[in-house]
Amino acid sequence: MTRTLVTSALPYANGPIHFGHVIGAYLPADVYVRCLRMQGDEVRFVCGTDEHGVAITIGAEAAGKSYPDYVAGWHAVIQGTFDALGIEFDIFSGTSTCRHHAELSRDFFRDLDAGGYLIKEASEQLFCVPCDRFLADRYVVGTCPKCGHSPARGDECPACGEWLDPLELVEPACKVCGSEPERRSTTHWYLDLPKLRDARIGEWFQSKTWKPNVQAFVRGLLADLDKRPITRDMKWGVPVPEELAGDEEGKVLYVWFDAPIGYISFLKEWAEDIGEPDAWEAWWKGEDTELVHFIGKDNIPFHCLVFPSMLHGVGKGYVLPEAVPAMEFYNLQGRKFNTSTGWQIPLDTFFETYDADSTRFYLLSSAPETSDSDWRWEDFQACVNAGLADTIGNLATRVLRFCDKHFDGKVPPLQEAHRSELDAAILTECGEASDPAASIRRFRFREATSALLANAAIANVYIDRTAPWALRKTDLERCGSVLNTACEWLLLVARWMAPFMPTKAQSLWVMLGQEGPVEAAGWPELPSGAGWRQELGGTQLGEIEGLFAKLDDATVAAELAKLEAQAQ
Repeated sequence: MTRTLVTSALPYANGPIHFGHVIGAYLPADVYVRCLRMQGDEVRFVCGTDEHGVAITIGAEAAGKSYPDYVAGWHAVIQGTFDALGIEFDIFSGTSTCRHHAELSRDFFRDLDAGGYLIKEASEQLFCVPCDRFLADRYVVGTCPKCGHSPARGDECPACGEWLDPLELVEPACKVCGSEPERRSTTHWYLDLPKLRDARIGEWFQSKTWKPNVQAFVRGLLADLDKRPITRDMKWGVPVPEELAGDEEGKVLYVWFDAPIGYISFLKEWAEDIGEPDAWEAWWKGEDTELVHFIGKDNIPFHCLVFPSMLHGVGKGYVLPEAVPAMEFYNLQGRKFNTSTGWQIPLDTFFETYDADSTRFYLLSSAPETSDSDWRWEDFQACVNAGLADTIGNLATRVLRFCDKHFDGKVPPLQEAHRSELDAAILTECGEASDPAASIRRFRFREATSALLANAAIANVYIDRTAPWALRKTDLERCGSVLNTACEWLLLVARWMAPFMPTKAQSLWVMLGQEGPVEAAGWPELPSGAGWRQELGGTQLGEIEGLFAKLDDATVAAELAKLEAQAQ
């Protein structure tokens, strides 16, 4: 059996996450994992917060908090958002708290050095005299030398996306005090990416057939590759191994180097927690493991080039990614999410008003799979009202309440005389069902949501054509058989819903009189022939309730007005 190891990009513990982050790396992974598990696959889902780096130190110092307290606070906030959305990891740890992370990161450094893939050299770096410290890249702002955008960060331009060196910035300034830094000499280590590319990684990447946006991005990087610094002069981070640091004091591993190692150290922690400390190796070094990274567009270089280079360079037999289904950017009403300017949807209060499962479904249906897309309040309303409430919710309530009222709260029996006719009606005459799992496995989540709604719509067509409300007055047995068939279809809908909307799927499952978790029933095969039914006749229904509450125009208008009012 193939093992599937799924990771989501580590969220940075210096602020809340927004819906752009959620649909970029976490929700699609959660749906993928749930689907594979329902199909009987063995899967592990790993994530945690990225807790080192310059942005952490800047944020903590501005907040007047210690670095550990600062990251612990944001770790809890981010965990709370995942909990609210029903995103479930096998382990959700953190790079500063995982008991295996620091030493494993230093082991990577040692092994890469032993393999000849590290370069140690002196270079100039910007030093802020008033702050009395070398400035790591994100402590520096200036004008991008590539496109002229200002402000650009010392490591990357937010406008053109180019990797930058702080020394390249035009008119650089210290982000903390605003003064112009001076150049001083310091010694650092660099990852020899060109050597790793030529050793294997270039050929490995060319052998992959990934999403076009990923292929094009990395091909450009491979063509113009340079060594990349992996250490910084900072107090917060994983220290360089003492035996290699020598006289160089105050050197820590650059955050982009140690963060992805967290995928491994967190799984080591998981293995230890379950009492099988060596279990992680089968997932990270087994020939039958497929590694899948769920990330946003901005993480493509690290997960498709840098981290695979590190995994190969240490020579320990780590598996390389099988797929990296990167998403493009997800915006809010045509503009980028921006917490500092107020162009955001605060998630700490969002779920006090809006349903998490409906939100999951809308995000997936509008996912930025091949190009940038948007959260739009009016589209969220249409998705909930027409897509979910009318197509799935209305189907469930009108069928089950009819059964409850006219058949003593039970699924009516199927009369054998009607079996073949009604099978043909719902299986072929009212539409052709498709398998959402096939789309999920190809990372086509929009397509998968459409398939789910189309499958539910088949039963709506069936009910409209067979008109059980009319049959009740003329042929009660046939009426019961019609409703029995609809209930059988709803049972399939509940199982198809489970990866997308786990809570609503469970509610429908219970309304249909089923016990245990809906996921335990497994993923249903496409219904065909005479053996598709579960023979529900006589099953006592559970308490019937509406699945989806519609959103009115006034609610949407109020949200749009609030968004404009809070934006600076």
